[in-house]
Amino acid sequence: MKIRKGDKVKVISGKDKGKIGEVLMVLKDDNKVVVSDVNQVKKHIKPGQLNEEGGIVELEKPIDASNVMYYNEKIEQPVRIGYKFIEGKKRRVCKKTGDVIDLKE
Repeated sequence: MKIRKGDKVKVISGKDKGKIGEVLMVLKDDNKVVVSDVNQVKKHIKPGQLNEEGGIVELEKPIDASNVMYYNEKIEQPVRIGYKFIEGKKRRVCKKTGDVIDLKE
């Protein structure tokens, strides 16, 4: 999976199509991602030891990774991601512009 935690992504299909958010969690085994403010549902919580009052809570549910694309903020468009070996290390690269995505060092 080419999407990682902390990436900005744009939803390309589904009920939240067009929304842009940050990836909060990646579920590799299920090929799903949790994106902030996308696919929000309301869950009814019973009172218990952890939550004494209970009530209705809004949560972000996972969506399939094929429904999101990496969002390049420089060109303000969703783009595809590829891989290239740069200085002996495998790096993620924007296919449209050729920019290296994750050089945090």
